[in-house]
Amino acid sequence: MSNRWKPNVTVAAIIEQGGHFLLVEEHTRDGLKLNNPAGHLDPGESPQAACVREVLEETAHDFTPTALVGVYLNRFTKTGTEHNLTYMRFAFTGSVGAYYAERALDTGIVRALWMTADELRACPERHRSPLLLRGLEDYLVGQRFALSLVHTDPSVQRLHP
Repeated sequence: MSNRWKPNVTVAAIIEQGGHFLLVEEHTRDGLKLNNPAGHLDPGESPQAACVREVLEETAHDFTPTALVGVYLNRFTKTGTEHNLTYMRFAFTGSVGAYYAERALDTGIVRALWMTADELRACPERHRSPLLLRGLEDYLVGQRFALSLVHTDPSVQRLHP
């Protein structure tokens, strides 16, 4: 079969501190939207390593994953087109570490901010994806899976040292 379907693999971090969640506000085709620190898996990366990298790039915070919250599949249609993309998101939770105030944030990221669950629930029109709220709710009910559930074979890193 020459047209095999391949979803885009992404990662996201659900980070809570004192009842507030670390988010990013970013430019999208649909205007400014809220999202978890998130992004695409790069060649040679494990999902956990990608999540650590994305949190640093988008929020200027260190992040240590401690659990997988869930794996989510979502279809997205780009505004103004009929182009559909499917994303498979690995959402991790963990602890936030050092903050690097001098570090520039990724292109498109306006700022990192902390919001409560109620504040997030009150503005679904500002969410970049329905997975933002779905992951938050799964986190809040205590859904956690061992990091060992996501195994990356060493052959992945050997391709891109």
